[in-house]
Amino acid sequence: MRVLLVNMPWSPIDLPSLALGILKRSVDERVPGATADVLHANLMFTDWITERTEFTGDDYEYYALSSYFMGCGDWVFSSALYDDPEWREEEFTTTMTGKLKSARMRMTRELHRIVPEFVESIAQQIVADGPDVVGFTSTFQQNTAALAAARRVKELAPHIVTVMGGANCDGEQGATVHRNFPFVDHVVRGEGEAAFPALLTALTQGTPLDDISGLCHRDATGRSVANAMATRPLPPAAILPPDYSGYFERLAASVARNWVEPKLVVEGARGCWWGEKHHCTFCGLNGSFMEFRSKSPDTFYEEIMDLARRHRVLDMYVVDNILDMRYLTTVLPRIIDSGYDLRLHIEIKANMKRGQLRTLADAGLIYVQPGIESLNSRVLDLMDKGVSGCQNVRMLRDGAETGLSVAWNYLHGFPGESAEDYDPVIAQIPALEHLDPPVDLSARIAIERFSPYFERPELGFTGLRPEAHYRFTYDLPEEELYGMAYVFEAPARGIGEPTVGALNSALADWKKHHTDARLTHDDHGDRIVLVSRRRTFDWRAMELTDPFELTLFRLLDQPHSVQALTRKAAARVTGTARTEADVQELLDSWLTLGIVFADAGQYVHIAPAAVNEDLLRLDFMRHIHAEDTVAASAAEDGAAVPEPA
Repeated sequence: MRVLLVNMPWSPIDLPSLALGILKRSVDERVPGATADVLHANLMFTDWITERTEFTGDDYEYYALSSYFMGCGDWVFSSALYDDPEWREEEFTTTMTGKLKSARMRMTRELHRIVPEFVESIAQQIVADGPDVVGFTSTFQQNTAALAAARRVKELAPHIVTVMGGANCDGEQGATVHRNFPFVDHVVRGEGEAAFPALLTALTQGTPLDDISGLCHRDATGRSVANAMATRPLPPAAILPPDYSGYFERLAASVARNWVEPKLVVEGARGCWWGEKHHCTFCGLNGSFMEFRSKSPDTFYEEIMDLARRHRVLDMYVVDNILDMRYLTTVLPRIIDSGYDLRLHIEIKANMKRGQLRTLADAGLIYVQPGIESLNSRVLDLMDKGVSGCQNVRMLRDGAETGLSVAWNYLHGFPGESAEDYDPVIAQIPALEHLDPPVDLSARIAIERFSPYFERPELGFTGLRPEAHYRFTYDLPEEELYGMAYVFEAPARGIGEPTVGALNSALADWKKHHTDARLTHDDHGDRIVLVSRRRTFDWRAMELTDPFELTLFRLLDQPHSVQALTRKAAARVTGTARTEADVQELLDSWLTLGIVFADAGQYVHIAPAAVNEDLLRLDFMRHIHAEDTVAASAAEDGAAVPEPA
């Protein structure tokens, strides 16, 4: 049996597909007599489109990620799905006018008119290759491109078995896709490492499909049947390492090689150990299975080293939703000792200690996404994040000190929040300009499938409808769109536009002035020297010499209340007793000077220890500038930048 796995646009071009890499290995190793190849149609598209239009890497990034919540990438390929180059162009234009700049509107409409030709060429190539089974992965804005190619393949060669899977096919979404698009023979829902090989084996042997968990198939009458989802996730030992054969060779032959620096995608864990106990109210990640499970440290380390040696690539993107804390004392020390100068991206929790962050930096995990989302404790409680505003600011401070590049988003729109939750933060943002700003301006939360806000209307969101872009992309009734959608529209909650405007103005200034801003401290034992270069503060240097002030500043390495500071300082400093009023007066003066951050009755100092920040930043400037370019493009078009999955 020959299997062809297809990665359609708009899959990121700087990353090989982890899903298809795993499935390729699963087929090759677990299905007797079967072999799998991967068709990198996303890279093929870059060559095809640049021969016909003025298309750039930034444009690809826009349709792949930056426009996700507006659905521009999916609408582009809806013309190929419905074999109509003018498919719902009027509805798209009406809805998106005012949201897209005129140049982006023109490009999107032009792409929409010409991509059917690309889908036709891909389908012709697939059929000419002669596979028995063709599998399409679908994540983010890949859905219409994958469906369009599957439709045309089925028209050209009805004997080829068509299969879809991926994040867009989880749970009810996958059942809805199968029910409404009969040219898709099978949909694999949930984790595919077991179900896809089982499907191929059953097709080869002619055995029934009813026992394959999560599989959608058709009975003898043609009726869509959705098998029950698996009740337990795959154990980590069953998760194979990916096979990325062909990706780097195809990238080297593509115009995309001039746009991106390729990265390897690695996976140590699935699920979220925090979400098992406290599912963040807005988070729709993990779909069917929140249960956290991770590969053994030895296995994960060997996979990382093997991929680095095999492909001679040191940049890696770790897709884990959250770091397995065991890896801090197992995998990461071995990476440090390996001699490999790895650069890794990973998601962490914002309350990690400085020593732990230093271990991350030493191991090369220098691009971190700690899920900060807000600097106000009350709003963070509404999210069920399990951290405080001061802890998030401390994360930004310690990230700067340890050489980490911190990527984060500021979110608003939570039921129960008010302007009083934002005003104190807005007032303090100028003091934070030396720390990493959010990737983009503040974004109103999206209601995502699988999130508590979606599953539990009592939390504040009722009357959900699929986002508008599903309606001008698919020819389906509202109830079917509801089953297929991942993002939903709902009445706005939380703060109003005046507060949003004030917040975004402050964030824009933060992003604009961050590069030139500095604040550091140097502890000499008998004195602490603070050096500042921030536009809204006119002091440049000061010394703390009073023993009580020195003690208070050192205590503020961690968030403290006035009461706790007073009690702890009194136990450490002999001599004249200081009252809570004395401590409050000093904190108020430091707040005015931009030395501390205050939230929910707690304070934390915001001055990283004096290190050569200019040198530290040099290694991150390309990465940061790239993020800023993408964020700026999205901001110009009125889009929110989604977090990495």
